[in-house]
Amino acid sequence: MVVAPPSKLAFAVELPRAAWSVMSHALYRDRLRQAPRGDGRPIMVLPGLVNSDLSNFVMRGFLNRLGYRAVGWGLGRNFGVRAVGPGAERLIARVERLHAETGEKVTLIGVSLGGIMARIVAHRRPDLVREVITVSSPYAGPPTATNVWMAFELLTGEKIGDEAVKANAAEAAAAPLVPTTAIWSRSDGLVNGMICHDEHCRSIEIQSSHMGVQLKPATLLAIADVLAESS
Repeated sequence: MVVAPPSKLAFAVELPRAAWSVMSHALYRDRLRQAPRGDGRPIMVLPGLVNSDLSNFVMRGFLNRLGYRAVGWGLGRNFGVRAVGPGAERLIARVERLHAETGEKVTLIGVSLGGIMARIVAHRRPDLVREVITVSSPYAGPPTATNVWMAFELLTGEKIGDEAVKANAAEAAAAPLVPTTAIWSRSDGLVNGMICHDEHCRSIEIQSSHMGVQLKPATLLAIADVLAESS
């Protein structure tokens, strides 16, 4: 079965929908304040393609206010292997450091490409990872079911047909050894939402664009609920 990318119309309205994700915070202020409190566990947030920790500062601030210890990945912009290393060794080293500092397994929250990377880390080092939450991460289907695969190739220097890229994709798609949750949107304009979740994970559907999904109140509230239930 061929999985198609989102429509041109869905792609065209990504920017205005992302802007609304930011503006809608005022409407959700009370609900965000009432989100369940955290237990201090360490959380690392992984950004999407070409984004840096700056893209996730709202999410990290929200989680820290709830009482978690949320940090960025500290690896600059996400240019794929160029950022994390050929074997994701630089990313794994960051997770190892946070694990050593806190004495606890680390919860990984990954946005888009960051979620794919989070799943790979969970496969390779389940001893370091408590759980994985992916946000609009197209790990469960072909890259051609997105409108960004050519941008991925251009920005990372990797080709979706390369054996290493295919191996990483297969690893990310396999059922992890830790609890996983996938937050996804059927109306995503950059990736087909149906390849952002599978039968091996908890699936939470929201209504959101791809751009700015990490800022959307519905995303933040879903993450807070998942974390509270796994405390």
